[in-house]
Amino acid sequence: MLSPATSLAELTDRFRWQIPSAYNIAEAACGRFATSQPERIALLHQCADGGTQRWSYGALHAASGRLANALAALGIVPGDRVALLLPQTPETLIAHLAIYRIGAIAVPLASLFGVEALRYRLEHSGAAAIITDAPGLAKVEALADALPALRLRILTGPVTGALAEGVHGFDALLSRARDGFASLATGPDDPALMIYTSGTTGQPKGALHGHRVLAGHMPGIQMSQNFMPQPGDILWTPADWAWAGGLLNALFPALSLGVPVVSCHLGKFDPEQAFALMRDHGVRNAFIPPTALKMMRAVANPRARYDLRLRSLGSAGEALGRETYDWARETLGLPVNEFYGQTECNAVIASCAEIGVSRAGAIGRAVPGHEIAVLSAEGVPLAAGVQGQIAVRRPDPVMFLGYWNDPEATAAKFVGDWMTTGDQGLIDDDGYVHFVGRDDDIITSAGYRIGPSEIEDCLLAHPAVALAAAVGKPDALRTEIVKAFIVPAAGVTPDDALADEIRAYVRTRLSAHEYPREIAFVDALPMTTTGKVIRRLLRDEDTAPAAIGCS
Repeated sequence: MLSPATSLAELTDRFRWQIPSAYNIAEAACGRFATSQPERIALLHQCADGGTQRWSYGALHAASGRLANALAALGIVPGDRVALLLPQTPETLIAHLAIYRIGAIAVPLASLFGVEALRYRLEHSGAAAIITDAPGLAKVEALADALPALRLRILTGPVTGALAEGVHGFDALLSRARDGFASLATGPDDPALMIYTSGTTGQPKGALHGHRVLAGHMPGIQMSQNFMPQPGDILWTPADWAWAGGLLNALFPALSLGVPVVSCHLGKFDPEQAFALMRDHGVRNAFIPPTALKMMRAVANPRARYDLRLRSLGSAGEALGRETYDWARETLGLPVNEFYGQTECNAVIASCAEIGVSRAGAIGRAVPGHEIAVLSAEGVPLAAGVQGQIAVRRPDPVMFLGYWNDPEATAAKFVGDWMTTGDQGLIDDDGYVHFVGRDDDIITSAGYRIGPSEIEDCLLAHPAVALAAAVGKPDALRTEIVKAFIVPAAGVTPDDALADEIRAYVRTRLSAHEYPREIAFVDALPMTTTGKVIRRLLRDEDTAPAAIGCS
């Protein structure tokens, strides 16, 4: 962990990894405080009726111990995969802690997944059990014949009527289980968590992490939250706890630092509701992905209307862009600490306004303890200012153990000791990393290599644009042309004149080869459950959203 410093150079100079030989995520995130300060508040859960449940570290530890006993009694053993198909609820956190305590492997899944997405992940992981709510159970039951390995289903929430064979009520299990559970003495490299990649460029892969992944996240997350913890800190994120962003950019780092976390099942993201939640719970620290921040720009005068008390705001998952960075600084009163990583190796680049590491349009600088480079196609580190592929050197405690049952894909992820990210970027003379785009998203037009992020950022600066995505469209003359998919701002009726205006707007602000020669106005953009635009669907005419108004 990091302690406050005056500069990144000072932090880097004095930082050393200190991960004990016995390390367990549940003990690091909860057990330590449960022993020393059992009444300390860990979780503030906003219920559907507006009330708030307050969970102490002691209560969470006791409940996770009872669930651990119940899981063990039902035949779950170390190494078994236990899927979690749940939103942000206390039961979700209790389940995670119990799984880690028995040495099993948690497989978080997004509640928004459809039946086929669930089938693939449950079958691929060989999950032995799933803990879910009523809507999730209905999806899983429809897959019963396709998942012979899934022998145990646990239902959270109210239980009405008799449960089917192999289905158990969450609360009933806890009420019958004995108290006290000695967590397995896991090591840092013992498997703990498998998170599926978002699938923006192909079939999702199960990135397997050891318990050390939490320790590996701490420096980057502390930087992005201006050296949390500080007195009065309370953290909230709208990010799904099925995503690395929700779990490892927010929930577990905050808990391990003794910072209370606000949880709430918001359903579809609503900017006004998000601001109200931060007001009601006195949120001081937030992790808000770029897509959500861009949606929040539509809310007028939020700092005064909602009496915001934010002192730190982190964001990651997509490129934030200069426009959203400037909006947050001017409207919310603080810069966004943008940071970067992947499901396989997260929070390795970060910003920290507290020590002056903050630059619009950059995703930050290398976090102490992590070595970053931009590589050529041959795997050679490039000079400052030269575009290449962002990479992270191994060994690194935040780096994944490998892809589940896929050694070939794991090996292909590395060039020597460099883990490649598939992301294009460059490092400037001051050490700031600038994200250009995914390898597959780079647009080649008339000999130019164009990253979509800069175009999208420029489009967002136009008042008629709410959201935007840029892709390459095949062209016989130029190889590709830039095509933009635009969600109009509220109250805007798109037409050909607006499309011409937007083209001219981008051309005068960027360059003649970067402006979108085609524009399609759409109702929505295809996104993963983590809020990333799935550009491959936009490039495919058969799956691209239908245009509205004009194109």
